[in-house]
Amino acid sequence: MRVGSCYPDVMTSERRVPWATRRLFPLGATAALIVIGMAVSTLIEPRAFGSTAWTLPDDLWGTLLAAQRLLELHLGGLYTQPTGLITFPGAALILTPIVALSDAAGLALTPQDAQNAQPALWLVAGPYMIAISGVALFAADALAERLRASRAKRAFLAAAGALVLWSVSVEWGHPEDAVAVGLLLFSMLALADGRQTRSAWLAGASVAVQPLVLLALPVMLATLEPRRIAGYLARAATPAVALLGAAAAANWSATYAAVTSQPNWPAIDHPTPWTPLAPHLAGGAVAGGPSRAVAVLLACGCALIAGHRLRAARGSPRWSTATLRELLWWAAVALALRSVFEPVMVAYYLWPGLAVALIAAGWSWRRLIPTAVLAVTVTFAAQSSWRSPWGWWAAMVLGLALTLLCASIPARRARPTWAPAGHPAPPAGV
Repeated sequence: MRVGSCYPDVMTSERRVPWATRRLFPLGATAALIVIGMAVSTLIEPRAFGSTAWTLPDDLWGTLLAAQRLLELHLGGLYTQPTGLITFPGAALILTPIVALSDAAGLALTPQDAQNAQPALWLVAGPYMIAISGVALFAADALAERLRASRAKRAFLAAAGALVLWSVSVEWGHPEDAVAVGLLLFSMLALADGRQTRSAWLAGASVAVQPLVLLALPVMLATLEPRRIAGYLARAATPAVALLGAAAAANWSATYAAVTSQPNWPAIDHPTPWTPLAPHLAGGAVAGGPSRAVAVLLACGCALIAGHRLRAARGSPRWSTATLRELLWWAAVALALRSVFEPVMVAYYLWPGLAVALIAAGWSWRRLIPTAVLAVTVTFAAQSSWRSPWGWWAAMVLGLALTLLCASIPARRARPTWAPAGHPAPPAGV
């Protein structure tokens, strides 16, 4: 039997496998992350530091409060203190189920303080927050399956992905970043399978949750036929425009100020060499918005390069594994640009580039193992309190660059990046 002719049978057999069996690795990794994360925050770290207070992510409480206001349809208060919300409203929307459950259970939505050292709300909000962050692990596994990675590689990828996800979920409490990147990855998968309408809506949902994924959007657009770009963008813009428009209509000044200035505090987080150049705001904050515009421009430059290399994907009903791997790698580069130009850095900002680079490397042990080692090392090294504007930032950017280098795509082989409708392309280098 020809190699290519066996793939429809393989795909049919995969569909017959129960979902929980097919996604066993991300299910296990997410469950382990919940158990270990809750144990560390409520038992291990408090005992290690001789404290009765649980070690909780402070950033989560403001977003929970924003979710409560959204649930109450108090849109005018979405971007007013003490929510501290500066991302799009989708970040609050994904937390509304747990806020509704907490309200029904009579759990108070009060932040941790000396009088509330062990907030009961964390016992339900923590597992939920980590669980929805796991969407990134499920998307990574689906992509690895599409790339024909072996089950051993997928298991390793799930474990490494969970370790890297620790920073954004357990340590800092920003599930919106993980959900947005997970939705973006599913959007790329749909694009690779020729489902452009589905891809556009998934991309739009990801942007509505966390606009950082906009950095990868130009690379994705470079794979489309020019006549399809306008329709794709219209669908992708709809969720964010609808949510942000509703918030702006309720309170224009607060919404505009929060979303455009993107304040961050160099006295609290990690200053970088770009801090002196950033516009200074009240209370010692600096604006991150202008520097992120630079990152978007450079991401468009990545799209020009990637578009030339991926032009054969335009109009193809189903991409080859080589084409999808290359898209993932360029998306990782684009997402990593944020960390290069931020005036103030937080450890979890590194996560999107690291997470997507891991998937791009997942087809080969020779690339996957060093990429995973570097990604995990950068993730936990970033949690240090070292605040040198040049030292910490330079070390993290170097680690990020080395991770991308290890995951980089080999020289393109003379293989087709298209396949006839209904037939997957033959694997390249898997």
